[in-house]
Amino acid sequence: MFEIDLANGIFIFCLAVGGGLLLLTVVLDDVIGGMFDALHIGIHVGGVALMPPLLGFVAMFGIGGLIGTQIFKLETGAASLVGGVAGAIGFGQTGRVSVAIPARRYGTVFVSYAGASHNLTATSDVDVAPGSSVRVTGVAGTNVIVEPVAR
Repeated sequence: MFEIDLANGIFIFCLAVGGGLLLLTVVLDDVIGGMFDALHIGIHVGGVALMPPLLGFVAMFGIGGLIGTQIFKLETGAASLVGGVAGAIGFGQTGRVSVAIPARRYGTVFVSYAGASHNLTATSDVDVAPGSSVRVTGVAGTNVIVEPVAR
């Protein structure tokens, strides 16, 4: 018989729910976004939707926790720390600027997520040159908000 302890059950739940909802938001963005808007559900800071990054954090927390318990054979607390670090990585997706982004205007970035590569319209508070590495910090409608990654 296969047994799952409470910690691994939580990690699996986070992976399934966070990953599943993240996949749905990527695939059915307009439909789900419209439903959440109609129901007034969503997490916004300054008009920027934080749902995709939060779902990325939850899914990566589950993956990191499972790696901690199953591969590294860590106790629950240490595995949760591994999950937290993985979640932080999943929260801020990185990409590369393909078309320059003037400050508070639009350009494009090349980002990989949900198993595919995407060229997205992006904005930033500062000028970002083509080829620069950026971190996605939020989503505004169909555009992403980015900041340069310090090298």
